[in-house]
Amino acid sequence: MSTRSAGAELAPPTGPTEPSLSVRTGRPAARRVSLSLVSLAALLLLLVLMAVHISQGTATVGAHTLWRASTAVLPGSDDGQTQADAVLVASRLPRLAAGLVVGCALGAAGAALQSVSRNVLASPDTLAVDAGAYLAVVTVAAFGVTLPPLMTGSTALIGGLLAAGVVLALGRAGAGPTRLVLAGSALTLGLSGLTQMFLLLRAQQTTGLYAWGNGSLAQIGMQTIDRLAPIALLALAGLVVLGRRLDILALGDDGAAVVGVSPRLTRVLAVVLAVALSAVSVTVAGPIGFVGLCAPAIVRLAGVRIPGLLRHRAFVPASAVAGVLVVLGADVLLRALFGAQAGAAVPTGIVTSFFGAGVLVALAYRSHDAGDAGPSVAFARLRSRRAFVVTLVVLTGALVTAVVASTLLGDAPLLLGDVGNWLTGRSGRFVSFVLDSRMPRIAAAVLAGAALATSGTVVQAVSRNPLAEPGILGVVGGAGVGAVVSLTVIPLASFWAVGGSALAGATAAAALVFGLAARRGLEQNRLVLIGIGVSAGAAALVSLLIVLTDPFNGTKALVWLSGSTYGRTFPETLPVLGTLAVALPVLGAKRRELDLIGLDTDTPRLLGIRLGTARPGLLAIAVVLTAAAVAAVGVIGFVGLVAPHAARALVGRRHGRVLPVAALLGSLLVVVADTVGRTVIAPAQIPVGVVTAVIGAPYFAWLLWRSKGDR
Repeated sequence: MSTRSAGAELAPPTGPTEPSLSVRTGRPAARRVSLSLVSLAALLLLLVLMAVHISQGTATVGAHTLWRASTAVLPGSDDGQTQADAVLVASRLPRLAAGLVVGCALGAAGAALQSVSRNVLASPDTLAVDAGAYLAVVTVAAFGVTLPPLMTGSTALIGGLLAAGVVLALGRAGAGPTRLVLAGSALTLGLSGLTQMFLLLRAQQTTGLYAWGNGSLAQIGMQTIDRLAPIALLALAGLVVLGRRLDILALGDDGAAVVGVSPRLTRVLAVVLAVALSAVSVTVAGPIGFVGLCAPAIVRLAGVRIPGLLRHRAFVPASAVAGVLVVLGADVLLRALFGAQAGAAVPTGIVTSFFGAGVLVALAYRSHDAGDAGPSVAFARLRSRRAFVVTLVVLTGALVTAVVASTLLGDAPLLLGDVGNWLTGRSGRFVSFVLDSRMPRIAAAVLAGAALATSGTVVQAVSRNPLAEPGILGVVGGAGVGAVVSLTVIPLASFWAVGGSALAGATAAAALVFGLAARRGLEQNRLVLIGIGVSAGAAALVSLLIVLTDPFNGTKALVWLSGSTYGRTFPETLPVLGTLAVALPVLGAKRRELDLIGLDTDTPRLLGIRLGTARPGLLAIAVVLTAAAVAAVGVIGFVGLVAPHAARALVGRRHGRVLPVAALLGSLLVVVADTVGRTVIAPAQIPVGVVTAVIGAPYFAWLLWRSKGDR
């Protein structure tokens, strides 16, 4: 093999096996720039950014203090130490050091993960590495165990490795590059549900971990950084040493094997080192989002004009430097926008998540798409009418049974006679109190489950993507933003104000996602990826609102964001009931349109269906259904994915049959999840959204694995 072929300027994440997500650069490079010149400019920019970063804060630290700190005043020395010196040593320098370590670790980790997966959208966030590491740390803290920094880092490493192993196994199960991000997003939702459960149930033991879970550079000293920085440096050096192997691996597995490079061993080593870097980052500052996505993207754009930058021995260190610039730049921007005092309370990860969500949307928008999957992925086998009727009867019976069980079970078990007395107005005060609070919850669960399942069915048909759902496409996130804005800006906001805000947020998110995707043809992969990016931005905005407006009431916000039927009343279920009463007949009348739109682009047009008006109209129905459900019970994920899939598996893919079956399945799932959540640890309760996330994530993973041969 020639020198050119073995060490060519390869774009690490895009190999010959994954051409469909290669990003178009727009125009060829007209002018080359020296690598050494760019390195010098990056170093100067970093020094300026460090100086600005360390000068920000509630106390003034001037150039004279910086000079004294670097030449005379050492940490731990009291001689000549002023108050400014103490602030610098105790707060500013640890925060700066944390930014350097975290940015370097996440930038290099993202570069490595993108290279081994050949996916420009891979990062510690999208592959659930940060979520796994964060869950491991929170689990240890929830049980009251205090570990030293090295042990905490080891715990985070184990959690991150397990999550990365699951996602990479699912992602490599099929040829679609979007599969990797979908698997990571689904596992992140499931792991986040478990994390939220620990944060809610063990609130005293996990105090402060909600804000820390968004990524904060605030440090109380250098102890953790001193112990973990050497590990990060060793892992970074290991990736640089692997640079030559990663260059060869980018040529393809067969080409690498020919020249004696083991693809499997190289990937394993790179993933372990990348996860170790992510574990260090999570231990130091919590999960700071999307740095591992943004930093390599910046370097890749610069590599178009800089010879040699995309070779891994330069690409990995350059991504590390870019990661530092992103983290420190986000922290500087944070304190510049919100002030020094708010900058100390608002996690830096919120700013990086905003920026990273935009990068993810931009990459998805500019990427090539593999095209529509076609009907084969959507359980195309038809079922008989008899099977449909039997399924309806069985599901109706199961739902009635679940409602009865939910009525009788809880922290105060009841008998059927108690329910009969309540219905006739002859029950005692205690039974009346229990059922007056329990029955509206059950009604809210039934109606919200049906609304989310129906919305998911419509979204999957309109997008022609069986892996889409309102949560993944950003609709649920937008509704959550709208509701949280109402709750935080107007503390005594009525239920109707919250519902209206949720509808506005869902509409805005849906318009953004489908508007961007439609400009490039509404291909299914791009639609999902843009939706994931918008969902991430919505989650960051929700976290920002909570931290800025109500930092001492995180538990209340977590309960609502996790989905809960607690405290519902019958009047508050009326909007969902009314929406379903209107939407289901309309969708029933448009069932043929849904069948045809779900097939392909050409067939509906040949039969006279105007996609330009049909799709937005159907999407509007899905948005209203989602907003009504979110306003009633908060954010509940996976119902809009699981119920339509199970319905198609039971009755085929004709929407005249899928819609009622999916609605029944959605109601059944939410009722069972709500019953489990308020009975297994009674009198304490687990939010219904946490239970559905724990159930839905494995189901989503199974769907990905099952469909490995579909594309």
